[in-house]
Amino acid sequence: MQHTTAMICTPQRLRLAVLVTSSTLVAGLLVAGAPAAGAALPLAGRVVTLDPGHNGGSAAHPELINRVVYAGGGVYKACNTVGTATRRGYSEHAFNWDVANRVAKLLRAKGARVVFTRSSDTGVGPCVDVRPAIANRAGSDAVVSIHGDGNFAAGARGFHVIEPVAPPVTARVRSSSDRLALALRSAFRSTTGIPYANYLAGGDGLDARRDLGSLNLSTRPVVFIECGNMKNGADVALMGSPSGRQRIAAGISNGIAAFLRR
Repeated sequence: MQHTTAMICTPQRLRLAVLVTSSTLVAGLLVAGAPAAGAALPLAGRVVTLDPGHNGGSAAHPELINRVVYAGGGVYKACNTVGTATRRGYSEHAFNWDVANRVAKLLRAKGARVVFTRSSDTGVGPCVDVRPAIANRAGSDAVVSIHGDGNFAAGARGFHVIEPVAPPVTARVRSSSDRLALALRSAFRSTTGIPYANYLAGGDGLDARRDLGSLNLSTRPVVFIECGNMKNGADVALMGSPSGRQRIAAGISNGIAAFLRR
């Protein structure tokens, strides 16, 4: 790697020789606007678990994903499902994985430690009872499960945030999850411009369910976000493009950060 020497002159004509590498120069450009060296990052010490819903290998292994597991609150469900897709075949699991990685990059830049419930988009699992266990063991300050919906109803579009019900979660988890849901709903809408889902939960962008293992089995603040309807052309215009997914990721990251800074 080639090194260069940069000469920096002060008004008093003092000179400082600084040895830098080309990669350091590039990195300096990439972090323009970041907190000064030594400054505390806003999410330093915080742990966020991201759950990219579904996975890429499930369809080939029905014997694994159809295995029944306990999902909390007296509910038993299949280990996992294959998820939905756009009408042109862009899969939900790929969308979830891409967005989760974009969110992780944004959160890490703010100082957070990010934990994933799965390590690739080609494997099978983990099941819906294992994913919350990963977040619980990590001592997560916030847990967000990232999804896309698949509603075929005419005109059905928009996003919604799903929170747990007490019971099966404790009152403490319910309360903190509600605060996370409200922060995420606000930031996601303002950042992305995607409206609240018009086909469920009264159209206010919030839903509460007791049949989802990743919610029922959580001991940490937890929500699902259905980022849009993958059967709707207006939603897919964002969900199907890299720039749109970056906006979606920014909305999720902003919501998590707002919750953690309160």
